[in-house]
Amino acid sequence: MSSPTFIETERAVLVQLHPDNAHLLLAYQMANRAHLEPWEPARTEDFYTPESCHRRSESAYRAFEDGVALHFIAIGRQSQRMIAGCNFTNIVRGPLLGCNLGYSIDREHEGRGLMREIASAGIDHVFSELGLHRIMANHAPRNLRSEQLLRRLGFEREGYAKAYLKIAGKWEDMVLNSLINPVG
Repeated sequence: MSSPTFIETERAVLVQLHPDNAHLLLAYQMANRAHLEPWEPARTEDFYTPESCHRRSESAYRAFEDGVALHFIAIGRQSQRMIAGCNFTNIVRGPLLGCNLGYSIDREHEGRGLMREIASAGIDHVFSELGLHRIMANHAPRNLRSEQLLRRLGFEREGYAKAYLKIAGKWEDMVLNSLINPVG
């Protein structure tokens, strides 16, 4: 991949996670800790420190430079703080040309169509600029908001995986979904 990407949407700007903006990630994770805990792997206290956010930001930027991931943080145009995350990871070239989509949104912005706006902009970038063919995204069967978001983005259900991910300390089933690049 080349230089960091900036994508503008109506209400946010998507920027590549970088050590220079690790403080935005920390503030987001601290403010949304309880909101995100049911949907993420169990975290230790160390996860919520400036040092940890800096290390993860460095790792995310190296993955971007290596062409294997794209970790966007969405910064609110009015607030100038991180309001969502949208990540394209496990980027695989060759015959697959695919990746995995992950996302989260600030509890104060949930239910306003903002995650759809942000994810849609990221998806357009991954398809048009990176030339990927397939994006895969999973959701827990109980996560109806994620299910609705993925449907609105055009994802189709492809399967069901038992005990697929360890979320909040418990093995969770996942609904498997994908979106195919309409251009080919």
